[in-house]
Amino acid sequence: MNPGGRKIGFFAAVMLAAAGPLLWAQFRRFESRPDTPYTPPNAEFHFIRLEYTDLPEFHRGFGFGSRTGRGSGWWLVDWPEADDHFTTGVRRLTRIDVGEPKHFALLDDDRVFNYPWIYATQTGWWGLSDAEIQRLREYLLRGGFLMTDDMWGAEAWEVFRNTMERVLPGHDIPDLEPSDPVMHVLYDIEEKDRTFIPGSRHLYRTANGVEVMQPQGSNPAWRRIDDDHQHMVVAVNYDTDIGDAWEFADVPYYPEKMTALAYRYGINYIIYSMTH
Repeated sequence: MNPGGRKIGFFAAVMLAAAGPLLWAQFRRFESRPDTPYTPPNAEFHFIRLEYTDLPEFHRGFGFGSRTGRGSGWWLVDWPEADDHFTTGVRRLTRIDVGEPKHFALLDDDRVFNYPWIYATQTGWWGLSDAEIQRLREYLLRGGFLMTDDMWGAEAWEVFRNTMERVLPGHDIPDLEPSDPVMHVLYDIEEKDRTFIPGSRHLYRTANGVEVMQPQGSNPAWRRIDDDHQHMVVAVNYDTDIGDAWEFADVPYYPEKMTALAYRYGINYIIYSMTH
């Protein structure tokens, strides 16, 4: 199904179900990365994590990508907790019909068009083939939406920028403006909310409690890529870690206000993607 054809009418009744996020999800242990056979969507929305192959020079070997998820490749960082926790939040905070999260290598498969929203992390290290570039371009121009996250530093930015230039040649990557619809589609995200969202590695225990230590030289940014009709089709989160805020939503030492902010960004991206 064309993602663009799914948008109008599904979410006229989207409502805020609670004033603050209920951030807990059932703990599930994955001793190793399971195979994920394809199953058709059975809900209006599934969190789809994009599998991809790393650039050889940046390849991440087998190991823990989160507290309980193991595998190789940068695509799985924060999986499965981030996907599970955020899915639970979307289910509780909206009236969207939400299914279980999935992860697929779908950029070489027509089934990607069954899903209007996909998430990719560590996109400073991905190595997309020509066929995947073509499929991602078609997906976005047919109404799909990509959220990217947890990308740090100038080298990673250049990899991402060059990749997206292959996907959508000549399309700029400007900062989100305060007036952009995605900033107000459900939650009002204001200038004060353009703040560093830390990974767990940026939290330090001190005599005064847990403190956030932003990496020196980092410059958090929230950017966008539009299609030819000035509709936002890519959300670009740079020098910030929304995925960790989702992953550690059930951990007392992670700052609640940072998780709440990460939920607001993510839910706004979803609702924008499925109503515009």
